[in-house]
Amino acid sequence: MGRPAARIPAVERRRQILAVATHLFARQGFQGTRTREISSKARVNEAILFRHFPSKEELYWAVLDEKCKARRGFAELQRLLKSDRPVPEVFAAIADGLLRRNVEDASVLRLWLFSGLENHRLYRRFYRAYMADYYDVLAGYIRRQIRAGKFRAVNPFLAARGFLGMLLDYMLSQGVFSGPRNGKDNLSRVSREMAQLWLEGMQPHHSNPARQISKRPRARNRIE
Repeated sequence: MGRPAARIPAVERRRQILAVATHLFARQGFQGTRTREISSKARVNEAILFRHFPSKEELYWAVLDEKCKARRGFAELQRLLKSDRPVPEVFAAIADGLLRRNVEDASVLRLWLFSGLENHRLYRRFYRAYMADYYDVLAGYIRRQIRAGKFRAVNPFLAARGFLGMLLDYMLSQGVFSGPRNGKDNLSRVSREMAQLWLEGMQPHHSNPARQISKRPRARNRIE
């Protein structure tokens, strides 16, 4: 008669379930992943899975929560915004941190997208817990630069969304849609260029692109 299998501590069992759930949810989404599949791959029965996580929704949230806390993105943002570094360096560093974290692990982005598409309640919870403060703190920094005369007068929240939205587009192309990939060595250059593009639009007394376009000569309607 063989020896009984060694009992795994509850903490280790929870970590094992989360690792399997993260992989499946990031690939298949909330709706496309069954708890039975998670428990099977984690080598536990569903009763044990639900002992750790009362529902599939709570398991998905635990995956998101664990991932976001491990990345410490908000703490890094606060550190940068409180530093004495020049404004261009601050925004380049914010961009560099976000892009590098996404290259190292794109699962958070995929999980966030699936939550928005499949479970709006989870998405709203995620936004309140991890995104709202991120936008607010960045918008507050932008507002201070406006008051100091370093940025032109714009809506700080929209400016923050514009900056982060530019980075999100790059992250989506790299981590979800499998677009052209830049190696980690190129991310610093990409981050600096994106920050510079955004900052040029924030400069005081910036010329109006629409006015420049209107002054261009109209193209002739015939082939020369």
